[in-house]
Amino acid sequence: MFKVTPNPPLTEPTIIPDPASPYECPGSKRFNEAAERALDYHLGPLSAHIMAAPYKPNRLYMANPKSGNEALLVDASETLGSASVMLSDFAALLDGTHRKTLLGIAQVVMLGELAVNQVLDNLVPTE
Repeated sequence: MFKVTPNPPLTEPTIIPDPASPYECPGSKRFNEAAERALDYHLGPLSAHIMAAPYKPNRLYMANPKSGNEALLVDASETLGSASVMLSDFAALLDGTHRKTLLGIAQVVMLGELAVNQVLDNLVPTE
């Protein structure tokens, strides 16, 4: 008769070592030391350099920090308006699901433009 449970029942999971591995098991000290050496070799100098260097933003496409809120909002509104027009024009050249996707993106851009315009109106009321 076949027994379902092993004789005697196992209380702890046993790790079967890989015959090709020079380490006894994945939890062995030699295995952990080798893993640490590999990580230090590949990530050590890079991660130490990244962590030691202070963050400096790339100023190529950065808005002037001295710009006022009104100027930034006006520029954002114009940029979003231009993006909306470009998306609508491009959507006119497409058919099917691609057209619907592009029109959906154009609508999201237009909603962003409306939000920026509302903030601009709240900031600088028009008379």
